[in-house]
Formats: sequence, C-alpha cells, structure tokens
Amino acid sequence: MSAGSVFVLNAGSSSLKYQLVDPGSGDVHASGTVERIGEAGGVADHEAAVRQALDEIDGLPAPVAVGHRVVHGGDRFDAATVVTPEVEEAIDRLSALAPLHNPANLQGIRAAQAVLDVPQVAVFDTAFHRTIPAAAAAYAIPADLAREHQVRRYGFHGTSHQYVSRAAAAFLGIPLERSRIVVLHLGNGASACAVQDGRSVDTSMGMTPLEGLVMGTRSGDLDPAVIFHLHRQAGMGLDEIERMLNRSSGLKGLTGRGDMRDVQAAAAAGDEAAQEALAVVRHRLRHYIGAYLAGLGGLDALVFTAGVGENDAALRAGTVEPLAHLGLQVDPERNAVRSKEARRISPDGSSIAVLVVPTNEELEIARQTAVVL
Repeated sequence: MSAGSVFVLNAGSSSLKYQLVDPGSGDVHASGTVERIGEAGGVADHEAAVRQALDEIDGLPAPVAVGHRVVHGGDRFDAATVVTPEVEEAIDRLSALAPLHNPANLQGIRAAQAVLDVPQVAVFDTAFHRTIPAAAAAYAIPADLAREHQVRRYGFHGTSHQYVSRAAAAFLGIPLERSRIVVLHLGNGASACAVQDGRSVDTSMGMTPLEGLVMGTRSGDLDPAVIFHLHRQAGMGLDEIERMLNRSSGLKGLTGRGDMRDVQAAAAAGDEAAQEALAVVRHRLRHYIGAYLAGLGGLDALVFTAGVGENDAALRAGTVEPLAHLGLQVDPERNAVRSKEARRISPDGSSIAVLVVPTNEELEIARQTAVVL
C-alpha cells in the first residue's frame, strides 16, 4: 500500500467515531464523533454521518483506505481482512453472536463504501484471540451443541491487547516472540489477556463481552444457575435478566454508580458499598493475574491500560500490593505519576515489571489496515 492516511471508523448504532491516522508515524490528523444518528437533531443515517466526518477532515491528507472496527469475527476471521461481499455476508451472519455491535459495524462499512472509493478493511476485536488453545477456548457443554451454535470463548479488546503487549515488550527491550505478558484492559468494559510470545493464549471475556472481570455495568463471571434462580424465584424473564447483567450490574449494580471515578470518590468519603465493590473488583483482578501467571509459567510484565488502568493509581496499588509474594510490587511514587507515556511503576530490581502503557486501538487498526493492503 502506498504511503498515506487511514480513515479509522468505529460505527455504533447511533454514533460514528473516526480518526484520520498516519499508520507509519502514528500522527493523528483529525478525530471526532458524529452522534445521534437517526435521531431528532442528528444526521439521517450512517452514510450521512460518514459524509459529515469527511467534511470535517476536508483539506487534510486524503485517506487511502478505511479501517473498520468490527466486534465479532467468530471462527472465521483470524486477521484483518479486505471487505468483499463474502466478508460482509459473514459479518452479518455473526450478528447472532454480537447483536448489539456487528449490525452497526456493517452499517458503517456499507456507508463508507457508498461515499469513499478506496479499499475497506475489517479489523476484528476477536482476531487476536484466535490463537487461544482449545483447552482455554472450550466450554464443557455437549460438543455437538457447541459446534452447531458456535459456543466457545472468543475474547474481545483484541486490538488493544495486541498493541499494548507489543508496546510493553518494546519498552522493556525484550523480544516479543520470547515474552510472557499479562495485559489488563480496564475501562467501562474490562478484560485480562495472557500473551505468550506475542500470541494470545487466554483471555477473560468469553463468547460475549459479559464474562470475566467486574465492569462498569456488566457483571463479569457468574454462576449460570443465578439466571435460572432469578427466572424462577424473582419472576424475571430472560430478556430482563440479560439486560440486567449487561446494563445494571458490575459497579452500577453494587453501588448505583457505573463510573469508577465516582466509586473511588464515594469509597474515599467512607461509603461502605463503594469500598466493598472495589474489594470485589480487586479480588477478581488478582484471580485472573494469578491464573495467568501460573499458566504462563512466569511473567515478564503485568501491564495496566485503558481509561481506568492508565489513570487509577489506587486501583493499581490495591490490586498489586497483596501479590508481593509472587514478585509483583508497585513503587508508590512512580505509581502516582500521571503521564500519557508508557512507564514502569514497579521498583527497580523487582522480578516482574509492572507497567502502565496507554492503549491506541485506532493506531492498531490503521496499522493492520496498512499491512493487509
């Protein structure tokens, strides 16, 4: 592909996030969000949203390709892929696994195709995790049922985990292909990933983004029998339970607050529910750190990233400090530093590096788009 900028699009049902990125230098020429698509006071549809975004970057380097974030690639896609009619059809079929995301992602693809006569590339959240071995990917349900209905661990946040693990190895000056790294992507959505030799070998999110860590509004790990119990004893319908687990659980369910900053402030003010919720969050994080450290047979680095991971020093310290017996430590002064740069927050000489590495999913999408083309 010739040198030039990539137009990175992340299409939601009623919004379109965009960046114009140089995949070589990492320079961001422009970024923004078109909101209220199809709503009163907003643009009519995704095509109109793409046109508005292009108007806002008029005069900047023209994009030579469009890189689209697509949430679910299922078993089909293990890498970024040039969009063809067959790829569009596959993304549409995979909407059964990601009904809140893939249809909107596909609308964004078709809108960009209608407006821009440049190559379109789909970059899948799940692709990085296609290297997870069967032992970590399989759920212990009847195998024929799992095959027929595509029930397995897929994992998400793949572009972030891939970018951050590569950046962490570079920061430490160690070969990515001989590294053992655990990445904690902590935002409103949160996931952990074990990366061995540059490949994902386990991750906390499962068939959907609901499994794993405690999140802003998602429950994370749950005994499946809770669903049956609430259906029978509380009279809740399946759709109602699904909405509850995705939209009013996690921090919001435990405290009434879905934003980690609000929960931390309440805990500091003495709110017991907030303090207990943070204890649950830290416990779940340590559960995955310990499991992945054991599975990897050791660790070069534990890495915090995304909005909460990059900015919440108290959560980082509270998570890591009880793990000193495993070689994990945090230096209080280093941990307190706020920076947009990659940095070490563990003491010099500690056996495992603890890092904060800002993620850049848009740049990763742009780079994967450039590589594919």
